[in-house]
Amino acid sequence: MYGLVDCNNFYCSCERVFNPALRDVPVVVLSNNDGCVIARSNEAKALGIGMGVPYYQARNLLEANKVAVFSSNYALYGDMSRRVMMMLADFSPELTQYSIDEAFIDLSGLGTGNELYDYGRKIVKSIGRGTGIPVTMGIAPTKTLAKVAGHYGKRYKGYGGVCMIDTDEKRTKALMGLPIGEVWGIGRRNKARLESAGVRTAWDFTRLSESWVRQLLTVTGVRTWQELRGTSCIDIDELPQKKSICTSRSFADGGLCELGKVEEAVANFAAACSRKLKQQHSCCATLTVFAYTSRFRTDMPHYPINRTVQFAVATNDQQEIVSTAVKALRAEWPGDNRYHYKKAGVITWNTMPDKAIQADLFDTTDREKQARLAKAIDTINRKNGHNTVKVAVQGTGSAWQLKHEHSSKHYTTDIKEIIRVKTQ
Repeated sequence: MYGLVDCNNFYCSCERVFNPALRDVPVVVLSNNDGCVIARSNEAKALGIGMGVPYYQARNLLEANKVAVFSSNYALYGDMSRRVMMMLADFSPELTQYSIDEAFIDLSGLGTGNELYDYGRKIVKSIGRGTGIPVTMGIAPTKTLAKVAGHYGKRYKGYGGVCMIDTDEKRTKALMGLPIGEVWGIGRRNKARLESAGVRTAWDFTRLSESWVRQLLTVTGVRTWQELRGTSCIDIDELPQKKSICTSRSFADGGLCELGKVEEAVANFAAACSRKLKQQHSCCATLTVFAYTSRFRTDMPHYPINRTVQFAVATNDQQEIVSTAVKALRAEWPGDNRYHYKKAGVITWNTMPDKAIQADLFDTTDREKQARLAKAIDTINRKNGHNTVKVAVQGTGSAWQLKHEHSSKHYTTDIKEIIRVKTQ
């Protein structure tokens, strides 16, 4: 049996942990530069506030209903996620984090029936009490069915935060009530294909033949089909790595027109790409740098930047990726400050496993020395904090940073912003 532990309205819940006055108040969290609504508490959903609606369009509705509005505080959310996962790891010998607010745990040998359900309730209560983050748990024989169980656990309060599918009767009933578009692994394109073939629910999908599913959805669809039928065959660690990684950002107000500021932003985006490559144990063979002026400003000149560079040897080294990105930007820079750039970013692509790198006979870089230096820098940063040691061109400025007029404090990651308790 597998358990899927999913944090409820995670971003909003993180904001509530350190501000109990928000417990029954509608809360929303905004995207980068306070652009759109990306998280809503249940109370906010009940007001009809849509996911992804631009903030300026929803402002009047939010103010009229006294909705608490927050800018994205990713430092806080990341640290709270770490705390949840550390607690969760104590309840199972095997944990696989799937996203910032979801994780699968192996429940094999930890009981059956009511005993396993009670264990799930213990997990939900312990994490809620220990972190302040409410969670829902779905338990089932496969990971896909655990996602189905979690869907029902969130929708119906009567489950008490834990929904378990442990019999064919429960599985059939759950799948009959689940729209095909809600199934994990069925994207919008596959949903349209299946609905055109008369498949409306997850149960309809399981009634198809394996050969038909394989022809329409390939082997990936067959795995989902098998999982819904009760056969476990998806290993999260075996899911394919990202073929490309993009880190980009829109700049606030009028944008950036100075090379130094755009350069600093691009350097930090490149460093983030390097970090993500290392996390998935891969290297990239190609890098693209881009910067765009606003297409809505007809009163200002336009000059888009887009340059692609091939590495002689695939790499995930931060210094090499950052320096290559900055050089690419400089090579395309228009040469004056007439152009105001509203968005810039770095894409690393043509990725491959870091243990399968094709060397170059004429490579002039000392790869062993480069690897030792990178390992030393990574060790220092893990011990002393993110970006303690970084490439100089990343700078210390904030001209390119996100607009966050409604940001909460970094309660758990900045000693200067820790909660202070006053006594009478």
